[in-house]
Amino acid sequence: MKREITKRTKDNDAYYEIHWSGLKKAERYDIKASVPAESGVFQLYYKDDKKRLNLMYISRVWFGGLRSTIRKLTDPDLESDPKWKSILSQYDCYYRFSLSDSNKDMEDVLFYFSEVLFPGLDKCIDSNRYSNIYLIEVSPENFNTV
Repeated sequence: MKREITKRTKDNDAYYEIHWSGLKKAERYDIKASVPAESGVFQLYYKDDKKRLNLMYISRVWFGGLRSTIRKLTDPDLESDPKWKSILSQYDCYYRFSLSDSNKDMEDVLFYFSEVLFPGLDKCIDSNRYSNIYLIEVSPENFNTV
């Protein structure tokens, strides 16, 4: 199964396809065995009392790798923020990821997500290489963020 970010360009526009890994419950030993220690983009969700998945975190990892970052962010014993610790202790957490060896491409992907999911917050900046950025998500569960 493909778990990577691909890109096509036309004129001055970028067209990304993010191929997500399967959505998996965050369990420390499973993360260690199945998540690569490579760069990429990931999402963390928690399942609320109504069994709905709620996006709680989306980010990229360049140094350190996905494995250690996801492992740390999904373990209530390692989390120091009281709000996140409470969520991790109370609810099941799920993750998925996509690999990328381009920091600039990951900047563009996160910029797209931030513009669509959190418009007006100015949290992410794009790589400044393209006039327009487009994105399509592909996931085994047909579960898309946008």
